[in-house]
Amino acid sequence: MKRNDVRNVAIIAHVDHGKTTIVDSLLKFSGQFTVKSGEAQDMVLDSNPLERERGITILAKCASVNYKGNAINIVDTPGHADFGSEVERVLKMVDGAMLMVDAVEGPMPQTRFVLRKALALGLKPIVVINKMDRPNATPSAVADNVFDLFMKLGATDEQLDFPILYASGRGGWASADMDVKGKDIEPVFTTIMSHVPPPAADENKPLQMQITMLDYNNFLGSVGIGRILNGCVKKGQTIALVNDKNIDSPKVTKAVRIDKFYGLGKQEVEEAKAGDIVSIAGLEGVEVGDTACGIDNMLPLPRLSIDEPTVSMNFFVNDSPFAGREGKFLTSRRIKARLEKEAQTNVGLRIETLEDEGRFKVSGRGELHLTVLIETMRREGFELSVSSPEVVYKEIDGKVCEPMEFLTLDVESQCQGAVFELVGRRCAKLENMVSEGENRIRLEYIIPSRALIGFKNEFLTNTRGQGIMHHSFYGYMPKVNVADLRTNGVFIAKEQGKTTAYALDNLQISGQLFVGPGVEVYEGMIVGQNSRENDLVVNPCKLKKLSNMRSKSADDAPMLAPPRIMNLEQAVEYIAPDELVEVTPSSARLRKKILNHLLRKRSSQNEAEE
Repeated sequence: MKRNDVRNVAIIAHVDHGKTTIVDSLLKFSGQFTVKSGEAQDMVLDSNPLERERGITILAKCASVNYKGNAINIVDTPGHADFGSEVERVLKMVDGAMLMVDAVEGPMPQTRFVLRKALALGLKPIVVINKMDRPNATPSAVADNVFDLFMKLGATDEQLDFPILYASGRGGWASADMDVKGKDIEPVFTTIMSHVPPPAADENKPLQMQITMLDYNNFLGSVGIGRILNGCVKKGQTIALVNDKNIDSPKVTKAVRIDKFYGLGKQEVEEAKAGDIVSIAGLEGVEVGDTACGIDNMLPLPRLSIDEPTVSMNFFVNDSPFAGREGKFLTSRRIKARLEKEAQTNVGLRIETLEDEGRFKVSGRGELHLTVLIETMRREGFELSVSSPEVVYKEIDGKVCEPMEFLTLDVESQCQGAVFELVGRRCAKLENMVSEGENRIRLEYIIPSRALIGFKNEFLTNTRGQGIMHHSFYGYMPKVNVADLRTNGVFIAKEQGKTTAYALDNLQISGQLFVGPGVEVYEGMIVGQNSRENDLVVNPCKLKKLSNMRSKSADDAPMLAPPRIMNLEQAVEYIAPDELVEVTPSSARLRKKILNHLLRKRSSQNEAEE
């Protein structure tokens, strides 16, 4: 049985290829989003502040559009591979996928990652070549590249017979002909209705609904979001939460409230049928992958398969001399509770409590995945210290294997020599090199994940800010020997105090500063980068000695170069294994794990003897 009045479709794309703006146009055309006073006028689905700041989609979100009496449920998926756990779950709720591709850039690495997931699930794709209003758009070449990508990813004959639309999400139009500009966005609606199959649903069967996303309501408790595959659910109905582990003793709870998605919001309903995407509040103890069933017929669905984490970081309680000055939540109990709460909804995350007090190992799908969590925590008022990222190794067929990334670099031809040297030191393997015209080339590599830590800053420096890089998870391969990538030591503050221009003027001759004058520092804090390989203990708080003798240069003001200010991601990439980043709501300070110089020296000697 089919629900012919419902279509469930996911929008998948590479970062910044316009899927969120196309959703804006769909909502505006349907009349379910109108600009009001003080209301955001674009990127309406990117409701998270971090998403708006970074211009990427982090959390998968649902919206519903009404088109000629039919409900089209649209799921906006993240385009970055680090949030792949979000993609894998929500694709289970839909029957079709709308692939957005830039009319200039064509398919990119993240396109490959998300599309592979959609094709493996048998979803029927619709290709939308977006940003047709950009100069130098080459839609015919992009369409050929998309077809080649489908072939490489093993698409079936049915999936290869995909329709192509040419659109401008910002302009609010779409067309089936690349040479004709469309009047409005309606061709997208008609293509979805004709090409995406209606959901298979039988409301006469026992209730089956797999929970794919979680939310929390302070008044109603845990909220489970998913698509009802069979049966129907009513408000107040008793529900059993079943999975392959607790089939003999399922969790029994009650559907306190049922909400359907309408436009950008939700609307409470008394009953929902098979084929609907709904949220059910009051499901205490619910986990991602659980099957909500009736208590009379408990038929669990197969568990969701989520890719394993590839990168881990250690989270510590902040023990620096400045602890407690800027944050509200400092204790290990608070940090543990926050991490456990995050793990309930963020299924790509793994939390492990280590033996030492106030220390937790957090594993995720990449640096961005973990730094977004850290950034969210600091904005909530947490203080903590985090270590440098480490890759998660696996033993496969008796060999130690490490995660590898598919890296794509788009650079100017005159910079290729510097780029070749840069990736060569990181044991990268060249897979393909293509000329992009206008003195630009595209390089494709297979590179170890750990070799990408700190790569972005060096790459942008060597390409004078003109290079473009993208990477996505490729798979596990035998471990390779990567040389130590940080070749410079650091300046370490000798004592606590305020930095002075006089002391920093003498230090900048030997390296690069991370702090300016008048900044409070403490013993063991990193204040700059040494031009040599060794770490150097310095006194950035040294005062100029005053005397009654006049000299020619006595009144010369020191000329300080601007300090290098790092954001959270850059700081995490920069630190060495014996260093930490102290993260507070208003600061990200670099420091040594052992603050005291003598204790640090004694510890290094003991390690050398061992």
